[in-house]
Amino acid sequence: MKPTRKPAPGQVRIIGGRWRGSKLTVADSPGLRPSSDRVRETLFNWLGPGLPGANVLDLFAGSGALGLEAISRGASHATLVERDPALAHSLRQVVERLDAGAQVQVAATDALAWLRQTPARRFDIVFVDPPFAAQLWQPAIDGIAAHLADDAWVYLESPLSLAPVVPAGWQLHCEAGTREVRYALYRLHGAVTL
Repeated sequence: MKPTRKPAPGQVRIIGGRWRGSKLTVADSPGLRPSSDRVRETLFNWLGPGLPGANVLDLFAGSGALGLEAISRGASHATLVERDPALAHSLRQVVERLDAGAQVQVAATDALAWLRQTPARRFDIVFVDPPFAAQLWQPAIDGIAAHLADDAWVYLESPLSLAPVVPAGWQLHCEAGTREVRYALYRLHGAVTL
């Protein structure tokens, strides 16, 4: 009997900025589904002038495609939160390969546990794209307020049939969808009350 082999990992590429064309490994991990090139291109067009100098949080980092794309396009700092130890290790290797250690921090921990910590910084842009089967949108949204800068942007990616409930102070800026995914960008206006 032949031993079964795990499929080779896939890849996504950074599509803009200084690391344009750099490839990121996509491990064969349950629930990991990086945002497509088309979705990322649309998202970063929406964010446009808000990127340079921004502090970015990629809450369910996976391949790191969203947070690293933001740094490639001019964000000043990104925190990538990933609980899977193998994925977090892979993210650290990518950060080292890109010589981005001064700009990118990888937190190998559960995203919801991370949100319960006292924030070391507040974030201008937050990406919330958890594994769909885990149903983590609402707990993440409910726990994120203390980590948001005034006038922060929050990106939510979810199944097409699910629009997470957001706080009253979040205004929908743009939304779109593919056959399987709804993606939306929200803007907070004014100070977040803690």
